[in-house]
Amino acid sequence: MSGPTSGLILLKLVWRMSLPRPNFASRYLGILLICLLFNSCSGSADEDSKRAGQKQARTETGNTRSNRNLPEIAGTRTEPRTDIEVMEEKSILFNGRLKRYFSLIQFKAVLGEPDSSKLLGEVEPCTNIFQEADGSIDPQTRYLFKNGSRFENAQDRVAVDQINFMYGDYLVFNDITLNRHTTLAELKRLFPQAGKRVGLMEVAGSGKLQVMQLREDENNQSDGHINIFFKQGKLYSLQWWFPC
Repeated sequence: MSGPTSGLILLKLVWRMSLPRPNFASRYLGILLICLLFNSCSGSADEDSKRAGQKQARTETGNTRSNRNLPEIAGTRTEPRTDIEVMEEKSILFNGRLKRYFSLIQFKAVLGEPDSSKLLGEVEPCTNIFQEADGSIDPQTRYLFKNGSRFENAQDRVAVDQINFMYGDYLVFNDITLNRHTTLAELKRLFPQAGKRVGLMEVAGSGKLQVMQLREDENNQSDGHINIFFKQGKLYSLQWWFPC
């Protein structure tokens, strides 16, 4: 027995034992029951306090763990920088053969079947590449994944969204091949202004990576930019970033 029920029973016993009786043993038993009652209530309060403390500790630990896992958010800028270099789409070839935009037939001819795919509706990105004239998105638009790189596919149209250099994919920019062996030092020489602003960014699934940012066009018509990521001083991935 514990809690209010046991306390009530003990009180009844104490009351009965407190009635006038000549028996000394009864008085002694009454005193003993009072002591037991006090210890029981005190122990129950201590146990409740202990459980409350443990619950609070678990809550605080959980909150601390969640805070530690919060990703860093890259700051946005309102004024486009004109001093960093440009990587225009017309100047690049994915794996030396595909421009940034191509057909699904070309995708399969050069890369083969995708490793996997996922509808954009399942991922719910805040931005996407292909939109209809009215701004809507075809519900069948999906991401195609191949060798760690990601492509957006709407009907027969495909666009490179993110390049992962770790599994053999590469980029040819103005006849210069960029692959997983390309170093940060080499890209700093290729893009000296952007190289002065290399920073750190938290990337989901990869941790903190060094990042270099390039403009998409000379006239800054795009609100986005290109993020080039480095891991242990080597080219790791590239993404076209656009604000939500």
